[in-house]
Amino acid sequence: MTGLTAVLSREQILDQVVSNKGYYNNAQNVEDPKIEAIFSTSDEQLLAQIGYKPELKRHFSTIQAFGVAFSIMGLLPSIASILAQGIIAGPAGFLWGWVISSLLILTIAISMSENGSSIPTSGGLYYWTNYYSPPKYKTVISYLIGNTNSIALIGALCSVDYGFALELLSVVVIAKDGDFEITAAKTYGVFVGCVLLHILITCLSSKNCAYLQTTSIIVNVFIIVLYIIALPIGARGNFKSAKYVFTEFDNISDWPMGWTQLSAAWLPAIWTIGAFDSVIHVSEEVKDAEHTIPIGILGSVIACGSLGTIILIVTFFCIQTDDIEGHILGTKFGQPMAQIIFDCLGKKWALTFMALIAFAQFLMGASILTAISRQIWAFARDNGLPFSRWIKKVNVELSVPINAVWFGGIVAILIGLLVLIGSVAANALFTLYIAGNYVAWGTPTFLRLTTGREKFRPGKFWLGPIFSPLIGWISTIFIAYTFVMVMLPASRNPTKDNMNYTCVITPSVWILSLIYYYVYAHKNYHGPCKTVDTVDEEEQGLDAILDGIDPNADSDKSSTNEKVIEKV
Repeated sequence: MTGLTAVLSREQILDQVVSNKGYYNNAQNVEDPKIEAIFSTSDEQLLAQIGYKPELKRHFSTIQAFGVAFSIMGLLPSIASILAQGIIAGPAGFLWGWVISSLLILTIAISMSENGSSIPTSGGLYYWTNYYSPPKYKTVISYLIGNTNSIALIGALCSVDYGFALELLSVVVIAKDGDFEITAAKTYGVFVGCVLLHILITCLSSKNCAYLQTTSIIVNVFIIVLYIIALPIGARGNFKSAKYVFTEFDNISDWPMGWTQLSAAWLPAIWTIGAFDSVIHVSEEVKDAEHTIPIGILGSVIACGSLGTIILIVTFFCIQTDDIEGHILGTKFGQPMAQIIFDCLGKKWALTFMALIAFAQFLMGASILTAISRQIWAFARDNGLPFSRWIKKVNVELSVPINAVWFGGIVAILIGLLVLIGSVAANALFTLYIAGNYVAWGTPTFLRLTTGREKFRPGKFWLGPIFSPLIGWISTIFIAYTFVMVMLPASRNPTKDNMNYTCVITPSVWILSLIYYYVYAHKNYHGPCKTVDTVDEEEQGLDAILDGIDPNADSDKSSTNEKVIEKV
């Protein structure tokens, strides 16, 4: 800082300070905001402490915030989409893998709830990363997390809408008694149409998006209840034994039995009980964010973990065949869940259920695009994306970042081109979402437990000085394990036809992000920006110092500058 020269006005001095690379080019980083959520008296006051002015209206109630995550998880549609992944471990492997991974996912949800209650902002994950990171690296690390979270959420939309396309086409196959071929081109065509419809729906007013979450909760609960009642009625007299459901482990892969039980068996819950960070991304649209965020996150995770266990138990008791590999995985319907329902209830009920499941899956996509648009909007607000000036515009009348919605949808359509390569490449959409999100979820918690532990100020949800770090470390270890697990291929001897493209896509996102950051983005992205003007005691003290500066004085210029910088 010795090279900083005196200038002639208060504004010029401040400009010199905040533009100096030693202070990371951002007034927000220079000021190191003091965020005390527990002492805030309103959502607007807390958002001002974080550094932002309110631009979105708070239309989301607590139940609707819960609905964002719960509808994105879309329990029965998600289990239908990922059933083929878990069943290779056998019924018991799938069931116990679901239970164990659900409990571990809950530790991530608890840590995220603590972070969200402390600093509730739509940018959430990358903002927390910036806040708790070592000063020297905070900008670049938060940039990587912002990009990773954005791409991962878009990957989630791709996987959800890809699942919808398969489910919708399976309805056609059932209706035509198998006389219909599902091709990659047809699947991609349905996928693109679905994404475009989601864009149009999400561009409706924020209030309508909030109502959509209530509708989605009702639809998902109705389908689950109907499934739990109808499937046993159709399978009556031909139930599997409890021994089969709870102790029948299998290994329909060329990996060792133990690894299949710790990977394929865990993956369905990891994929299904995800995107609960969507509650974070609408935190500037919920009321009483410090309470609502933990309720939305934890409520959705607990509800899906519990109901999912019941769905799996009912499903496995009602399976009508012992030939899992040939009859269920090799079904002509292209959808294992469709085959199970068809065997129990016949053609008409199979059509009904798959149509309902597809509809619920469609609502999932609409909800997740809402979360994506808010994350993209928040990151663009801090100049983290190309075309940020255009993306961050908010339609004041609708209270919707319409440009961010279109940006997220178009990128999803481009990434979805993987569907044309084949089913293995398309499955990378599932694991891309997992790998990217788990890194984005785990990084701020890891930093809060290490370099940022002195800066953390708990909000109204906190488990205390003992259990909070304990659960935080468990979640961090589980995240690290999951990241490695989803990078491995489905076969021990991968070829171009069964390659796991996640190990290529996810690192590519980071490499390209770093290249773009150092070539161009570092000029515009300097961490979270301050969009609200607040005057606190520290700033008043700075004004007092600046008022006492004689711009024409030649003596002791360097010491004056050092005092200004030290005060800032």
